[in-house]
Amino acid sequence: MNKKLHHYLLLLFVLVTLGSCSREEVDEYYARPDDLEDPIFQQLEARGNFSNFTTLIDKAGYKDILSKSGYWTMMAPNDAAFSKYFAENNISNVSQIDSVTAAKIVRYALIYNAFRTERLSDYQSRGGWEESNSFRRRTAYYDGFQTKTVNGKSMIVVGSNRNNSPGGDYYIPGDNNNKYLTYFLEEYMTNAGLGASDYNYFYPNSTYTGFNVLQAEAVETDIVAENGIIHEVSEVSIPLINLDQKLEESSNYSLFRSMLENNLVNYIFDQDATTTYQNFTRKSDNVFVKVYDAALSFSPNNENYIKESDNDGQSEAYTLIVPENAVLQEFIDEILLKNYTALNKLPKYVFEDFFNAHMVQSAVWPSLASGYNNELGEDLRIDFNSNVIEAQVLSNGFFYGTNKVQESNLFYSVYTSAYLDPKFTLATRLFNDGSGFREIISNLSARYTLFLPSDTVLADLGFGYDIPTSSYTYTSPEGNVLPANIARSRLIRVLFNGIIPTPNNELNDLSGSGIIRSGDFDLPGEYIKWENGQVYAAGNEVLDNRVNILGFEDQRNGRTYYIDKLLEFSEEPQGLDLKRLAEVPDSEYANFYSFLENASLYDKNAGVIDGIELGTSYTFVIPNNDAIIQAVRDGVLPGDTTTGIPNYNPSSQGEKDKVADFIKYHILATRTASDDGLINGLTETLLKDELGEKTYINISSAQDDLFFTDAANRVANYIPAFSNNLADRSLIHLVDNYLLYTE
Repeated sequence: MNKKLHHYLLLLFVLVTLGSCSREEVDEYYARPDDLEDPIFQQLEARGNFSNFTTLIDKAGYKDILSKSGYWTMMAPNDAAFSKYFAENNISNVSQIDSVTAAKIVRYALIYNAFRTERLSDYQSRGGWEESNSFRRRTAYYDGFQTKTVNGKSMIVVGSNRNNSPGGDYYIPGDNNNKYLTYFLEEYMTNAGLGASDYNYFYPNSTYTGFNVLQAEAVETDIVAENGIIHEVSEVSIPLINLDQKLEESSNYSLFRSMLENNLVNYIFDQDATTTYQNFTRKSDNVFVKVYDAALSFSPNNENYIKESDNDGQSEAYTLIVPENAVLQEFIDEILLKNYTALNKLPKYVFEDFFNAHMVQSAVWPSLASGYNNELGEDLRIDFNSNVIEAQVLSNGFFYGTNKVQESNLFYSVYTSAYLDPKFTLATRLFNDGSGFREIISNLSARYTLFLPSDTVLADLGFGYDIPTSSYTYTSPEGNVLPANIARSRLIRVLFNGIIPTPNNELNDLSGSGIIRSGDFDLPGEYIKWENGQVYAAGNEVLDNRVNILGFEDQRNGRTYYIDKLLEFSEEPQGLDLKRLAEVPDSEYANFYSFLENASLYDKNAGVIDGIELGTSYTFVIPNNDAIIQAVRDGVLPGDTTTGIPNYNPSSQGEKDKVADFIKYHILATRTASDDGLINGLTETLLKDELGEKTYINISSAQDDLFFTDAANRVANYIPAFSNNLADRSLIHLVDNYLLYTE
């Protein structure tokens, strides 16, 4: 049979069969099941104790929506809740509530999707349900377009609905920035380690029951409707304001807001928002998005949390800590404007850091506050028992008004001396540009001494910064202009020389003399010395150019010295330093250097020793003259074993190799050790054995003590009066014994 004819006959059969069915049978088949619960509106109406709320639903235009199919959760305030609301707002009855307020109450009580009690505490993550990890849900209410006066000009404004980021989107068309409703369920609270005290911190006049919706108690839960779930609550909730709106309406924090608005907020024209607004209102106004700076942890007007996944606002919120006007003004006067004449003179990054210090990209619960960090990675230094004067749950986060400014590392450390002084912008720029220096010297948990050169000092020494190309510059004394990457490397090195860990304030008195290592305990630098109020590094010795102290400032984690020159690194090979030490009359380095200058591994004109690279850390362990004579007598070095007279220039290759191996075994690679206890343990030497494997010397260092043990367990003690000589990333020590390698 033809396929088309077969399909036609089959279709005809179906139509005839259906046509033979009675109308009653069809209606019965598609009829609403008898056991199906009524929709939300009809349920509320039938129960009799929601008459005020159903009146508002009708007035708000939601009766039809809530009377048919859907998927909602309704946090429904009962008539007793409205009686309290009327009394609190001086209203006699529901008729006095206008349609706009009605819509706010209804839409904020209406949550997208239907959730029984056991699911409200679960987070709808991208990977599935995460049990007991949610305390918020998105509602049907949003603010939309608003008329604002900005800098004296009226404009239509909409809030950004994403956190701004470099190159990112701060406004997504079609996203209404719906507000969230917060609730407190026992399952979530227990899982998060929270309790009644956390709830009552925000709502001291309410009772925690294990199911609270903001200040309300859940009266009856899990009322099933055809189009969702109803939870009866004891209070009427007006849509909460967000963090941005809180700042706008609170005069007690106006100084914080003005600093934020004046420096880190822009109003940006948006065509998509404008088109939506014009189509909806039939008006011709342009719409501007209020956009917070991309450097901030979050945008206080964004209701959507991070939006890394669609529902992440269910499980987290922001926290904003805001000092009241009086304490903030004191901080401005004493800290921010110590070296500036007005706030508008401060660099933008100061404002970015200040506000990020008061922002947390998580909901900070009062009882767990000690476990949170701000956006700068710092502990919260706010006492939630004594410093918080106002605590509020808002639509997009927690707000804490305080009588104290968050004491950020950046504003109370030796780093601050450069950071908040326009005379030190070049050093600050380098500290901030990924060098890691900022993190080191702003750490209030450790003490440092900072030797800080001004922009003028750096410029006089050839350093600069080219703003158009965002690059560092350096011109050598000979007039050579170096590439930007090398200029930055040089500046990093000289500034790192000026960062000194001083846990016991070791450099508060520079009147005597001493040696100390720069850098950080985790990232060692080079050694510098001080003597009679001056400081110097290896390069300063070569240049005969010591650094003078111009003044100092004490901070919470140490002292900043202002200096007239740089702590220069040496650019000459260590062999030249050894030569100068050997040329001193009656030098104890003379015998060792005499072997070195005739050795095949040494270029005595250039001072270069094979295997040694400039810029790499070394420790030179140099036997004194008597130790060298003993090495000759022992046959370890060429010479007369009876008299100990050395043969500095042997003719046989075997003896030349013996000299080279001896020298290499006395040069320790990759580590610079002094008598400060910072370096201990086995350390490789330049010498390789017959198989090309590394050889090692053991370093034993303590305060004012240093000795070295070789593979034969021979000990060489340093001689303090002739040790700790500076060289390029190196120290040269004189010891009382030679070291012997044995397999």
